[in-house]
Amino acid sequence: MSVFPFSAIVGQQEMKQALLIAATDARIGGVMIFGDRGTGKSTAARALAATLPPITAVEGCRYNCAPEDRGSCPDCCSSKRVRKVPVPFVDLPLGSTEDRVLGTLDLEKALSAGEKHFEPGLLAKAHRGFLYIDEINLLEDHVVDLLLDVAASGENLVERDGLSVRHKARFVLIGSGNPEEGELRPQLLDRFGLSVEVRTPDTIAERVEIMRRCDAQERGPEKFAAKWKADDAKVLRQIDRAKMALPKVKMPAKMLKSAAELSQAVGADGLRGELTLMRGARALAALEGAPSVTVDHLKSIAPLALRHRLRRDVLDETGSTVRIEMALAEMFG
Repeated sequence: MSVFPFSAIVGQQEMKQALLIAATDARIGGVMIFGDRGTGKSTAARALAATLPPITAVEGCRYNCAPEDRGSCPDCCSSKRVRKVPVPFVDLPLGSTEDRVLGTLDLEKALSAGEKHFEPGLLAKAHRGFLYIDEINLLEDHVVDLLLDVAASGENLVERDGLSVRHKARFVLIGSGNPEEGELRPQLLDRFGLSVEVRTPDTIAERVEIMRRCDAQERGPEKFAAKWKADDAKVLRQIDRAKMALPKVKMPAKMLKSAAELSQAVGADGLRGELTLMRGARALAALEGAPSVTVDHLKSIAPLALRHRLRRDVLDETGSTVRIEMALAEMFG
């Protein structure tokens, strides 16, 4: 199956920026993309994963463990060989059970050999990659709770059927959905690092360009991919440079104070808002090659980090994004 090039996606700058930030710093906590159907939500996520270079994994390991993690995994302790594998991109179907997500006892081996073996779930397959959930607002709440807990801790612990298995599960969690089909609980929405709102393009020029590029990709996927290969390579280099620079990017005390003041001004619940502001602004600065976080970085990341954390006021019809923009204008002019 041919994947649409990331650089060829028309418009949707906020969504692409959020995905690049999450790819730079997985501690952001994932990306929630809400918006109209057919606006490229899943296309953008798949495209970014396909843009990244293959990862080095221990051969025979069901968890895609990196060679340096060999000693902590029962699957690959004895393996000396490594291999290159594509960055994992795992779709989580709506009807998935806990066993399918977390992993469970391998019944076939249990019945045939009388031995207990663990069958890894989707979280194991997504390790070191992306876990994508379309229509996440229709997924059962307890499954979403499990996913967010594992995404935050980076580990999956399964204790059932006499088994006790712990394995690493570090991935970028990406959820998407249409608000018209049901809202995600605020408590769960708050656990996502960034929230993106996407809309159907409202200009004829953009709509025509989207048709042209989709048609070109369908008629000649290899030729189309080759046309955008250089641009995707630039994106890859940008992410690589940002990951290397991230530990060195400074977050001035003044910016920390501004992040806290902004979160308080808009009425964001809890402290996740300013923590995401800090991490997101630093990742954005790294992507832009800046040595230190500035007001512009904070202003760019604020809607992404805060719009889904605001308390709702039934008497106030002002949207979350507008409230954040008003607060930014009051603070920074």
